Amino acid sequence: MQQGDFMFSTKRSRIRALALTGSLAAAGVTIGAVTFDASAAETAAPAPVAADAAAAGGPAEAAAGAPAAAQLKAVPPLVTAVPKDIRPPDGSQPIGAFVVTAGTQNYTCVVPAGATTGGYTGNSVPEAQLLGTGGRIHHFAGPSWQSERDGSLVTATKTAALPPRAGAIPELLLQVKTHSGSGILDRADYINRLYTSGGVAPATGCTAGQTVSVPYKALYVFWDAPAA
Repeated sequence: MQQGDFMFSTKRSRIRALALTGSLAAAGVTIGAVTFDASAAETAAPAPVAADAAAAGGPAEAAAGAPAAAQLKAVPPLVTAVPKDIRPPDGSQPIGAFVVTAGTQNYTCVVPAGATTGGYTGNSVPEAQLLGTGGRIHHFAGPSWQSERDGSLVTATKTAALPPRAGAIPELLLQVKTHSGSGILDRADYINRLYTSGGVAPATGCTAGQTVSVPYKALYVFWDAPAA
């Protein structure tokens, strides 16, 4: 596998995402169960992402030269592809799927009282650019997600997590707590962080004030949950 490639697998789906160099006029991409066409402006920087996905009973496609306007296509959602322990409520519908094209988890050294050294044991702060079904999203402290296309913004809190794999931050289910603005994210009720790699705090000692940024990859899926 070349640098920049990352492979994702689940029982019902297989996703291969290749971080390309250069630029594409347009890219047609299938991520998980959601298909989108990304315009040249949205795939120019950072490096565009092409992906293919295959799921039981579902389509798999990847094409260049697709229509420039971003447009969701009718692809059956695969809620059941999400691990049960971090699955959104039954009946939830995907409203967007976004791959981390460039991102870090950022840690600050925690030094116990009376000690001179400590460790990166506190919560991480994300800083990432995502590309997906609704264009670009900026992911930052809060945790927060803001669409760069329409300005809609959400914050969320973790409600469930899987045990982390070696060398990877945990896969999560988060519940949206606040909304701001109108756009692709204003219907989001839940967020999954899936197929994670990297982002784990180093186990080395540190001194007060030290920070470290650890690159990571993940797929974020935003869900519209049925009304209670």
